[in-house]
Amino acid sequence: MDTPDVKSARILVVDDIPANVLVLESLLEAADFTSVSSTTDPGQVVDLCAELEPDLLILDLHMPEIDGYEVMGMLSPWIRGSSRLPILVVTADVSNEARRKALSLGARDFLTKPLDPSEVLARVTNLIESRLLQRALRERNQALEAQARQSTRELEEARLDVLERLGLAAEYRDDETYEHTLRIGRAAELIGQAAGLDRDTLGLLRRAAPLHDLGKLAISDSILLKPARLSPEEFEIMKTHVTIGGEILARGRSALLRMSEEIARGHHERWDGGGYPMGLSGEDIPMSCRIVALADTFDALTHDRPYSQAQEIPEAVGEIRRLAGEHFDPHLVDAFLELDHEALNAPLGLA
Repeated sequence: MDTPDVKSARILVVDDIPANVLVLESLLEAADFTSVSSTTDPGQVVDLCAELEPDLLILDLHMPEIDGYEVMGMLSPWIRGSSRLPILVVTADVSNEARRKALSLGARDFLTKPLDPSEVLARVTNLIESRLLQRALRERNQALEAQARQSTRELEEARLDVLERLGLAAEYRDDETYEHTLRIGRAAELIGQAAGLDRDTLGLLRRAAPLHDLGKLAISDSILLKPARLSPEEFEIMKTHVTIGGEILARGRSALLRMSEEIARGHHERWDGGGYPMGLSGEDIPMSCRIVALADTFDALTHDRPYSQAQEIPEAVGEIRRLAGEHFDPHLVDAFLELDHEALNAPLGLA
């Protein structure tokens, strides 16, 4: 039994002889096909296909001026493209050459004149059913692809959310507002932008920078929150937060985790080689680490911490300038000096 979708499929009949068109139209309408159009002018076929978007084209081969082969050539975008318009050729030419040529141009099936009504209906129905199945499969695949993209987005958002919360957890004990980690991400991105980094790298930097102090999770409160200068022994313990953070983030497969590990390990390296843990210097220090070192120092200078009181912004900017070439990459300092430091230091909701 034919489904309603088959009966409502759009059919276009093309034959230069009006009597042949009338026969096919009558046959199809008697079989309850409800959307049958026709033309005796093959020059109209392209425009009709654009207008009607047929599900099946019934095409005569031998017509004067423009024959069926030429019509199929003009319809190549419909036949070969995403719509995959099926062509049912109607011809009195039973030669193998005619069949080969028509097939090469995209014909799906043949009807030989004189027409057998039952054969016409069977072939029309089969071609339309095949087309509807292909369309349903294509739509199903598109829905599955959209679902997969949505799932991928949700997984990515969940992964980023976990990383963000890790960064917040590292700062919670000495920054209950969570602002420090978020300011570092913003400041690092702005410094990187001023230094000419590409958009993809800036996006990674904004998300990776807040994880710079993840290793502080392993540092005791007596050291982390001490309101005085650390003893040499305590400072050595504090320094371990960079290697601990690096180990927590190590062996990540994503670019974000690799940059996060890089920053966690290297944000206390110094341009002159006097930093830790590896004593790297100059451009041997990854760019991400150089940027976060600068952003972290400026933020620490301009906000109260357990071990120090906030400086005024001009004073902090002067300190960054003084440390160019010693603590910090001088080219990054130049880029930093061009930024709006009031905006850089503003609460996130007001920046």
